Amino acid sequence: MSVCGMRQKYIAILLFLLVIVLDQASKIVVKTTMVLGQEFPVLGNWFYIHFTENYGMAFGFSFGGELGKILLTLIRLVLVGLLIRFIRKLIKEKLAPTGVIVGLTMISGGALGNLIDSMFYGLIFSDSIGQVAQIFPEGGGYASFLHGRVVDMLFFPIIDTHFPSWFPIWANEHFLFFRPVFNLADSAITIGVAYLLLFHYQYFSREDYKKSKAQP
Repeated sequence: MSVCGMRQKYIAILLFLLVIVLDQASKIVVKTTMVLGQEFPVLGNWFYIHFTENYGMAFGFSFGGELGKILLTLIRLVLVGLLIRFIRKLIKEKLAPTGVIVGLTMISGGALGNLIDSMFYGLIFSDSIGQVAQIFPEGGGYASFLHGRVVDMLFFPIIDTHFPSWFPIWANEHFLFFRPVFNLADSAITIGVAYLLLFHYQYFSREDYKKSKAQP
């Protein structure tokens, strides 16, 4: 492997581990010090730590009940594995600039961070409803393998108001922006995608063009 390839490899490994460690550390602190639904302000009314949990999709969304939860987790696990394999190929064969490796690594690290919750948190934590969760409680955790809930805590209610009385359809109704509660893994995925779209979209456009020209 060339010097550039080695450099990209170490950057990818360090960034991947950094995303996982920071994400899991923040979730474990929240899970072991807060009760589900508890919150406290960090920056006035603009930023709160608000403890909530969801069944596996980004920004607090859910999907398809218990069966959907299992299928979603397994599909995401396969996709993360394929993405990591793709990143290794790009590094080994020197097919992409470092920025592309960084963006893809942030996405894979964030995705794996949430998968860890889904796969293992039900096994290692007690429930957080009405109590602070314990790690490795006697009698086991609150759910079985693949049925863990993803911990979210970052809440930015940037605009919290009501529509004016003259506003059509939603007159006087409550309006909140930004409503979703998310975590560092979600942030890493979002930042990775945005970074690739803003600064490296030409790389992927060029690859699509090459593939189209190669077809008979």
